[in-house]
Amino acid sequence: MSDSPAVLVTGSSGMIGTALVERLLAEGVDVRGVDRCPNRWSDAVDAVTDRIDLLEPDAEDRLPTGAGTVVHLAAHSRVRDLVEEPTGATENLQTLSTALEYARRNDADLLFTSSREVYGDQGQTVYAESDAGVRDAENPYGASKAGGEALVASYGECYDLRTCTLRLSNVYGRYDDYNRVIPVFVALADRGEDLTVYGGDKLLDFIYLDDCVDALTCAMERIDAVQGEVLNVGSGRGHSLLHLAELIVDRVDADVAVTVDDNRPGEVDRFVADVDRSRRLMGFEPSYSLPAGLDETVAWYRGRPDLLDDVV
Repeated sequence: MSDSPAVLVTGSSGMIGTALVERLLAEGVDVRGVDRCPNRWSDAVDAVTDRIDLLEPDAEDRLPTGAGTVVHLAAHSRVRDLVEEPTGATENLQTLSTALEYARRNDADLLFTSSREVYGDQGQTVYAESDAGVRDAENPYGASKAGGEALVASYGECYDLRTCTLRLSNVYGRYDDYNRVIPVFVALADRGEDLTVYGGDKLLDFIYLDDCVDALTCAMERIDAVQGEVLNVGSGRGHSLLHLAELIVDRVDADVAVTVDDNRPGEVDRFVADVDRSRRLMGFEPSYSLPAGLDETVAWYRGRPDLLDDVV
């Protein structure tokens, strides 16, 4: 275990990475980011981010030295993208391998962000950590996360690394990818266009960005209690996509229709996280309800109309 308080965040130009590095900077933590893209949201985060592609052969040698904790967020994170281009699943494992090798050689702790996609669709609604098996994932993205969990666990056992895997539910908020469901719904409603919900019965667990960052910092601070663990990070409550669409339309105050179409292949129909273990081991409790989180999210996007214009 390293004595260094410094933190290395991979994927620091992404949604969660940006918010996490902002939080750590505000708390005075010695933090460095790594991303192959510039940060379009925060000059402060961009200033501490090294432009490195973790897929490059020399990536590990170029990473900032001296970190005592690695938070690995870098990944191809859109399910639909990996359904269409499944080679991205292999790249997810390659970037994780680079982060793990850095942690091994620097004796650093490592947090890995996995996904609720590892559970697949098993015909139930609420999923505890023990419900995931290696063959449950229904798409290449979920499979890349399931394989990543196994790789992380092996490094913990073989090299005595302190690791923790956090299975994230649907994270939403500022800085979100334009093609995810909430920014798309906000943009369409703002333009007065009708919304289409794929899967009338689809029920998902949404967690606001600031709550997700809280969970990450909880795991970092309580690594002794959570090392070797796999923990769900979610709100513990399910909301239908139809209800989500109605909440957004209400906040935009748009006169648009919401229609329902069939669920798309490779997408999970129902998922709510059992958050008992994360509550007990990390003391983590989400602060934002879905309506409260959407208040923040819709206001952020509507305050940036140029961003909404970019949403397909």
